Amino acid sequence: MDKSEYKIKIIGAGLSGLIAAKVLEDHGYAPEIYEASDSVGGRIKTDLVEGYQLDRGFQVLLSAYPKASQYLDYKTLELQELLPGAVIYENGASKTIGDPLRAKSLVLPTIFSGIGTFSDKLKILNLYTALKKLSVKAIFERKETTSLAYLQEKGFSEEIINKFFKPFFSGIYLEPNLETSSRMFEFVFKMFGEGLAVIPKKGMGEISKQLAENLKNTKIHFNTPVKQVKEGEIILASEEVIHTHATIIATEASALVSNLKNQETAWKSCHNFYFETEKRAIEKPIIGLIADKDAIINNIFYHTAVATESNGGKELLSVTVVKQTDLSETKLQKKVEQDLKKYCGVGDARFLKHYSIKKALPKIGSLHYDIDPTETQLTDTIFLAGDQLLNSSQNAAMLSGERAALGLIQGLKI
Repeated sequence: MDKSEYKIKIIGAGLSGLIAAKVLEDHGYAPEIYEASDSVGGRIKTDLVEGYQLDRGFQVLLSAYPKASQYLDYKTLELQELLPGAVIYENGASKTIGDPLRAKSLVLPTIFSGIGTFSDKLKILNLYTALKKLSVKAIFERKETTSLAYLQEKGFSEEIINKFFKPFFSGIYLEPNLETSSRMFEFVFKMFGEGLAVIPKKGMGEISKQLAENLKNTKIHFNTPVKQVKEGEIILASEEVIHTHATIIATEASALVSNLKNQETAWKSCHNFYFETEKRAIEKPIIGLIADKDAIINNIFYHTAVATESNGGKELLSVTVVKQTDLSETKLQKKVEQDLKKYCGVGDARFLKHYSIKKALPKIGSLHYDIDPTETQLTDTIFLAGDQLLNSSQNAAMLSGERAALGLIQGLKI
């Protein structure tokens, strides 16, 4: 049988599914993707609201991610760089700290910020240096503890942990107490040290769109949810049965495969609010962190601090909430607006949109960087992909898609 005649189906058009399709195409196959929604991207999408580009949840791409630099055309994405640092809000005042080695404009603000001791700043520099010498693979083989315990063991002061590390990494981990594995901390810290946090000019959704546009022999079926995946077939929600030679499940698999019913992925959630403002409280393209423990908001970012393809005419402010809350949507919005005014001095925010993201990041116990292609195989013809197999990152999503495709190709040759 010619490779292009194999009936290979992929469930999900997120990063994992799109990369899996690309790898299969590169090996001569012509897969089909079944996507439940009306567009590619999974958790990485951008909406246009009143002329503003709203990413579904504040996200950035770390340019040092190995798989991102392999599969994405950075130049075409017109990546906009964020400054390597943060504006920290506390007690109604703001202070700026950052990496003065990579952003000269942050030298004096960091020195005079008063956040953390001189010893803290030396420890950060030493940590950058130490992690630069370690391979990513080596990081994920190191002893695991929590990120908080790791920072404490490294001797960082409680002040810099509470005012910088906690709010900064809470926005990445989507949990407020730094309970996430120290392996993830070292990996992310290394990626920040070796590259930059960037956003495509057209928004984060452009990453998914570019991957989809690079597919030449893949058919994508939108608005086509899958009900069940069996050996040699997939059953759509419409009850239509599609026969397959092999299937990659690039989404949560527990609801699709009968023997995985009790192995559901646990998820972290967050809230993301967008507001229009007359002016920016932070002029530079740098994240704002709210260090007050009583604040419900974790971070803010002005998307209009960088170039955007579409702009509603004023300033676009993103606000992220990672703390768990029982507040109704209306009360949560009111609390967010109160916090913006109280902690950040933003009193003119006009509400645009709220995203309640229930499945923002998978909760994973032991973290890994890589997976052997054979380990993605669930049954003779079913393979798994997704960042939940490895670690919560865009890099892991891409890598797992690649590995699942290679595992499938290997399985077909046997």
